[in-house]
Amino acid sequence: MSTFQLFFITVVLLIHVYILLLEMFFWTKPKGIKTFGLASKEFAEKTKVLAANQGLYNGFLVAGFVWAIISEKNEIAFFFLSCVCVAGIYGAYSTKKTRIFFIQSVPAILGLISFCF
Repeated sequence: MSTFQLFFITVVLLIHVYILLLEMFFWTKPKGIKTFGLASKEFAEKTKVLAANQGLYNGFLVAGFVWAIISEKNEIAFFFLSCVCVAGIYGAYSTKKTRIFFIQSVPAILGLISFCF
């Protein structure tokens, strides 16, 4: 993997570590409530198990990127970048929040493009 590819993989990895932390540990805290635009603390409390499950899935993405970096296998990195890209597109579409596309998909797309050079 080139330095350019490692850079984008690491950026996407760190974004998903951050999302994991927000969903698993800070969902009911002011930072989580504000970040995800939750209606209230009560709503956050009612949905915290669901959010923790989402956070766990982000952890699997992180594990995939770590695996790709350690094994130095481009196809693994490409697969997980593709997953993030699709998830970001769907997240933006389903929630009508284009910011999700820019936060998740754009770095993943740039990572995918880095494999073309």
